Amino acid sequence: MKQLILAFLFIVCAASVFSQAKKPSIMVVPSENWCIANGYFDKFDNQGKIEDVPNFRKALQRDDDLKFIISKLGGLMGDRGFKLVNLEDALKSLESQAAEDAMLNSKGGGEINESPIDKLKKTAKADIWMEITWTVKKQGPKTKVTFILEGKDAYTNQAIANAEGPGEFSFTQDIAVLLEESVLTHIDIFNSRLQAHFDDMFENGRLISLRIMTWDTWEHDLESEDFGDDELSTLIEDWVSNNTVKGRFNTSEATENMMLFTDVRIPLFNEKGRAIDARGWAKELRKYLKSQYGIEAKLMTRGLGQAQLVLGEK
Repeated sequence: MKQLILAFLFIVCAASVFSQAKKPSIMVVPSENWCIANGYFDKFDNQGKIEDVPNFRKALQRDDDLKFIISKLGGLMGDRGFKLVNLEDALKSLESQAAEDAMLNSKGGGEINESPIDKLKKTAKADIWMEITWTVKKQGPKTKVTFILEGKDAYTNQAIANAEGPGEFSFTQDIAVLLEESVLTHIDIFNSRLQAHFDDMFENGRLISLRIMTWDTWEHDLESEDFGDDELSTLIEDWVSNNTVKGRFNTSEATENMMLFTDVRIPLFNEKGRAIDARGWAKELRKYLKSQYGIEAKLMTRGLGQAQLVLGEK
């Protein structure tokens, strides 16, 4: 009897833990293709290459259906336990922080030619971007909505889940309602794929990349042995190994002036339960280099998933 009671308590506790498993945070946004097709985009100079980038603010101001669609999809995700990040609130925060961000460029929080989307990702800090594309077709008095739904890792921009399909022709003209009806048949499979990706990150770490460079005015380089019993590059590689989940990373390039670490698996949360991004993780490396070897470094980031340390000065 005692063993049965213990077994029962174990099952109850396990079920409780499972039910309280962390869910990824989601931000619902219109897809890049939808924004460009509808004229909601700006030109961005990406190191001399002109690119079209979505202008979500313009889309929200001018498209009557968009707010309702984001609200409907957000509601569906919220009903299934996902934490929601509101696109409009994130845009307001981004705009209010613009002056502060400009000041950070000169002191340890710089950017590597960030696009407006990269900046929004840093501000919103959602785990997953849920991108929606839809088209409307008419047949007499009836209307049908066809949709494409794609979940992307906000840190890597990797597609991790998708769903698509046409709805049925209906006499209602409410696009948000039609879209909700179309999505409902696919949403649970879509959500299970998002959760599986998040569960993998929880166990194996979140993917980021890290680049180490040196100022040309610095008297040392990454092959220098002035900081310990091995080359500086090896000391840095040891720190990366010790501070990644299960020591997982790839050293993709290594020269006397540059190192590139890809597929770097960092913890999702720190000891205080706060989410960690590439900047927060690389900041610890900067502190380590300063405290252990007296090396100054400038930290620059792009979005949530790319960090760069330039050694020698800030």
